[in-house]
Amino acid sequence: MIERSGYGIIIACLLLAAITHLTFPPLSLFFIIAALFTAYFFRDPYREIGEGVVSPADGRIDYIKGRRLEIFMSPFDCHINRSPASGRVVSVKFIEGSTPPAFLRKSGVRTNEILIESEDGIFRVLQIAGIFARRIVSYVKEGDVVEKGDKIGMIRFGSRVVLEIPEGYRFVRNVGEKVKAGETVALKDESIQGS
Repeated sequence: MIERSGYGIIIACLLLAAITHLTFPPLSLFFIIAALFTAYFFRDPYREIGEGVVSPADGRIDYIKGRRLEIFMSPFDCHINRSPASGRVVSVKFIEGSTPPAFLRKSGVRTNEILIESEDGIFRVLQIAGIFARRIVSYVKEGDVVEKGDKIGMIRFGSRVVLEIPEGYRFVRNVGEKVKAGETVALKDESIQGS
């Protein structure tokens, strides 16, 4: 399956491939490759949703501190983001800023902040645009009710996603691990719950 916003780009590439095939055939190969890459990039695979708090993105964890986890998404990762928990969207806020390479952690970057309120507290998801990510697409708005694993947005072409979890949870993944959206990254800390 392909994410809906990718179809327009694929069709445009195929039309350009057809036109250039008539005028300058070697160039048409470029547009065919672009269409294939776009189909791959905008893929929307089925996911089995894990227990506990799930990863909002595909990619590699490159930072964990306290209740904050960051995932670097390469251009080859699936870029559809998912809700880490069930709850109500209490805020969606786009923050304009710079677009440095996504593998760098910097302040003042272009970000879409989604706050999801569950019975355990607020889950904060930051969709951060990288140098090649020119657009952040949000599928949710304030007041929406989401289930864990629901699609909440997409970042186009290389990016970073941050997950901040409420107190009472602990991360069960480590820096350097690859994750997929919908996989478990945090669980309730029973030692805290029982104290």
